[in-house]
Amino acid sequence: MKLTQLPRRHRILAHCAPIGEERAADRTMRTALLRARKTEDFAHQQKFDRAVNALVRTIPIPPEIAEWFSTEHVLSGPRKTWQRMARNPAILSIAIALTVIAGVFVFQFIEHLRDFPGSETARRLLKVASSTRSMVLDPLKADAGSLGDLFFMKHRLVHYDVPPEFADFRTLECRVFDDEEGLRVAQIWVTEKRMQFFLFPAERDIKTGKVLEFSGWHYLDYEGWVGVVSERNGVCFMAALRGRERDLASYLTKSKQ
Repeated sequence: MKLTQLPRRHRILAHCAPIGEERAADRTMRTALLRARKTEDFAHQQKFDRAVNALVRTIPIPPEIAEWFSTEHVLSGPRKTWQRMARNPAILSIAIALTVIAGVFVFQFIEHLRDFPGSETARRLLKVASSTRSMVLDPLKADAGSLGDLFFMKHRLVHYDVPPEFADFRTLECRVFDDEEGLRVAQIWVTEKRMQFFLFPAERDIKTGKVLEFSGWHYLDYEGWVGVVSERNGVCFMAALRGRERDLASYLTKSKQ
């Protein structure tokens, strides 16, 4: 009987059979070996494999190569110190990416710490201030504090009054428009440092419709522009200019003296 006459599954297992005399643990392998040992081909192949194995074992292995296959090296692998891991490009890339992500989250967290009711609208209007050109506003020469009556009589806007801190500034131009959220916004351009004023409805509670009041002055910035916002009688006022917080803080300090 020849090995080729065995079923295909038994032939495959016979080709993978161990060359030792130990008993195979798998039942299917034991069955395949039992049938393969009855063939002459399998016996010749086993003798040849044992001879090759014995010859290979007599070949000396150089010490430097033997270290590659030491038990300790195979089981545990080379020891990686933290310095070697830190120099790994993949580790460096992951560390840099995590640092950037953490930085973005920290920046956003700090930005939102300064949020107040109506801060999103105020930021949108800072963008408007940065892109506004004088030709889109209507010329008007007056004190900023006197425009509340104009806004009420012409546009029916109630409590659109400039706070006392900025009421004495002379105006250059003004306009009333609807922003992208449909809010009625009054925009005033004054001579003082080319400053702009914005008056807009305060934010309201979605469920109750009640005005979300806040006290004091709150700062925010956008691409080199800074604004300071207060709320009174359901209307927010923002003074904006190109500069820093201290440029606006000086006006608030003067009003307290």
